Amino acid sequence: MMEFGDILFEKESGIATITINRPKVLNAFRRQTLEEMIKAFEDAGQDPEIGVILLTGAGDRAFCVGGDVKEWGPSGYDSSSWIDIGLPVVRLHEVIRSVPKPVIAVVNGYAIGGGHVLQVVCDLAIASQNAVFGQAGPRVGSFDAGFGTAYLARLVGERKAREIWMLCRQYSADEALNMGLINKVVEPSELMEEARKWANEILRLSPSALKMIKASFNADTDHIHGLTQLAFGALNFFYGTPESIEGHRAFIEKRTPNFSEFRVRGERS
Repeated sequence: MMEFGDILFEKESGIATITINRPKVLNAFRRQTLEEMIKAFEDAGQDPEIGVILLTGAGDRAFCVGGDVKEWGPSGYDSSSWIDIGLPVVRLHEVIRSVPKPVIAVVNGYAIGGGHVLQVVCDLAIASQNAVFGQAGPRVGSFDAGFGTAYLARLVGERKAREIWMLCRQYSADEALNMGLINKVVEPSELMEEARKWANEILRLSPSALKMIKASFNADTDHIHGLTQLAFGALNFFYGTPESIEGHRAFIEKRTPNFSEFRVRGERS
């Protein structure tokens, strides 16, 4: 079994469990975290003894809250630091979708920003009653114009997806269930038990059929891969702008950002 520093990786009775193990920062990820997750997903995907993969976060406060702000430069993400983190994010999304086995997000606590996108790209999602979902990008000078937007719209409908991104509100587990963002809500004490119950149901099914079913579902949205690469390239440039820097500084200083000077003036007809 591989040894990791930022995640826990366990295999038992046909189920692989990947746990983001950074509870002190609400399981925020850095480059090391992402690279370790990629290796774990690839390992589980290639292991013939494994039929289903669970993705969760350590502790009961958070599933994942996206990128670790301590990895940001003093003026936000500079180009070098964003390339350092951004490329593994794209690769991780691709691996979760391409691994030929069902991936279940087991959401305990906050799933915000990049952490919310992680659960969006999983095949299924089960959440505890205390889970909280949402996007925060425009509030802190960031965005995800790949799977975080285009695929989210497939799950909840475009109107609701626009609300999630354009208002940056947070949603309860029950609200997430009602909008089709997740599959089931259970009490926190029952979360992993329920996830394993779902996993064991999956293990009784034909693995080849499941592989082809997942590939079929993905085929309809595979074009988002290209969009994601374009979007993260644009994000790399955006992080160096005064607008993004204002969002980052406001977050660090715990104040409301002032984006008024960056509003685009409409062209006169």
